[in-house]
Amino acid sequence: MRRNTSITLLSVGHACVDVYQGAVASLVPFFTAERAYSYAAVSGVVLAASLLSSVVQPVFGVLTDRWAMPWLLPVSTLLGGVGIALSGVSGSYGLLLLFVAITGAGVAAYHPESARVARIASGGSHSAMGWFSTGGNIGFALAPLMVGAVVGAGGLRLTPLLVLPALAGSALCLPVLRALERGRPAGGTAAAPSGEDDKVSFVKLSLAVACRSIVFMGLSAFVSLYAEQRMGDSTVAGAAALFVLYLGGAVGSVLGGTLAGRWGRVAVARRAYFLSIGAVAGLVFVPGPALYLFVALTSAGLYVPFSLQVTLGQDYLPSRVGTASGITLGLAVSVGGLISPVIGALADATSLRTALAPLIAMPALCWLLFRVLPEPAAAHQGVRAGTVPGNLLADP
Repeated sequence: MRRNTSITLLSVGHACVDVYQGAVASLVPFFTAERAYSYAAVSGVVLAASLLSSVVQPVFGVLTDRWAMPWLLPVSTLLGGVGIALSGVSGSYGLLLLFVAITGAGVAAYHPESARVARIASGGSHSAMGWFSTGGNIGFALAPLMVGAVVGAGGLRLTPLLVLPALAGSALCLPVLRALERGRPAGGTAAAPSGEDDKVSFVKLSLAVACRSIVFMGLSAFVSLYAEQRMGDSTVAGAAALFVLYLGGAVGSVLGGTLAGRWGRVAVARRAYFLSIGAVAGLVFVPGPALYLFVALTSAGLYVPFSLQVTLGQDYLPSRVGTASGITLGLAVSVGGLISPVIGALADATSLRTALAPLIAMPALCWLLFRVLPEPAAAHQGVRAGTVPGNLLADP
């Protein structure tokens, strides 16, 4: 299997998984409309998807550093789909929280191992990892369209149809896993550690990832409701805002990988976060249809650093690539989800605009943290001869 083929399959599979991360936020307006949930209640749904994820993802990162577990890709994909499929079939708020927690666990288990597999398949290429991340962002972007088409047409009772992307994603990853299995040595262990860890830089990077998570997940949970308010209580306006927020991420990830090859990952991420400060401020305060422009700029600015942060984390902790992936990818979702109930409670007490305004500070903190991060002197591939099938890394 050629490298382009393997990355393409993994990217599409990534889209099929991350559509379920986007689906949680996409379902929020429907739960509000059909079940009259408050801001605090719907933010609790986002929290349920993130809380278990915040624990599961780093744990699986540690495990994948010790043992290769490629079977996690299809299994976790199915788990993510099943949770969303069941989320609308019961009117119980408690069961809803349980089902979205199952989705969060499935998505969390997927990412550390998939990042390890993608790093092997890409040969350490930043642009290839950018495409892998873009697959997830496209899944995010498709979520509001998918949910709108299915649930908008027949209500929450049709959520079982949303399992279909999980079935497709599970099937798509199998050819890549078979290629990896043919080239894997006996014993089933992960690649041996290599390189020296820079724990201080990794901690600073993790703080930046956490700040990014807060602003992105906060907007994911509430930008559709905010757009509805700004555009005359139009559910179409809300779905469009969420679609733009996720679609801009696909552009940002590809752009980040391309620019990093010229100016370096740290410099590109730092500049992207600086531009995001003004973009988030415009989203919150500039009135009218210009909201969509600032949503797009915010999305691109927050996603340019996304795949770069994953590979930076792997290079700062070259001896624990799975752990680095689990933390950087886990924080990208879980921390923001944990803060979402605070935003919801503040919105109930004041207004949604007031609750979203503090998010402007988050990209500013990211920018400050990236000002003190070093660019790794050399990329650590984190793979050894004999653990990567040669045909998988063949030139395209």
